[in-house]
Amino acid sequence: MQEKTVSIYNLKVKFKVAGQGPVILILHGWGASSASWSKVQRILAKNGYEVICPDFPGFGKSETSQEPWSITDYMKWVNAFVESQDLNRFSLLGHSFGGRVAIKFAASFPEKIKTLILCNSAGIKVKLDPKRKLASFLAGIAKSLPVEIRNKVSDTFLNDTDYVRAKGVMKQTIKNVIAEDLLPYLSEIRAKTLIVWGEKDEMVPISNAYIFKENIAGSELQIIPDAGHSPHLEKPKILSEIISEFFS
Repeated sequence: MQEKTVSIYNLKVKFKVAGQGPVILILHGWGASSASWSKVQRILAKNGYEVICPDFPGFGKSETSQEPWSITDYMKWVNAFVESQDLNRFSLLGHSFGGRVAIKFAASFPEKIKTLILCNSAGIKVKLDPKRKLASFLAGIAKSLPVEIRNKVSDTFLNDTDYVRAKGVMKQTIKNVIAEDLLPYLSEIRAKTLIVWGEKDEMVPISNAYIFKENIAGSELQIIPDAGHSPHLEKPKILSEIISEFFS
């Protein structure tokens, strides 16, 4: 596996490349990086694919923009990255936050996408369960608390929220990202699409998977038993088998 550097929008970003063959571009989730997909990347490379996984700006070893971004900004960045690597008619895989970007990219640049894979993808707004409602409420009021109390609240209730983990400009970025509902874009996707979901996902409910399938014409749904929000970490071999079978 090779790690490379490219400059896009005056930001130096790192990306990993493995294998030879049809190209699969992987977009990682929020708070993660290309490193989280290394096991799947190696397996798919052995199966005859060239697998490319960049660190989004603001994540991993890539530089962070000085201004907050939106999903559209990340989508445009992906397009610039694709052009920098001369990629054409490739397969696009997006996990969680990366799924948000992949949805908008696939709807906006259908001529560039051969197949689309959405893995435990975020992007559509659903009702929050009581725990998530409490976390969202506390995230809103925590800013006004004294620092020592704020830290205790954060440690106790908010450690599972991406907003609390975000630093600097990325706090506004995640607010921009979460604010957009991508449901209207699903019907615009024309690429052959695979939806993969961990059966026990507590971050993005499995009910979302069926909404994706209902709204993306001709899409296929595969559920991975005993997996949560990150099948690429929990069940990398099974996930890779599902992807390879889908392509074949």
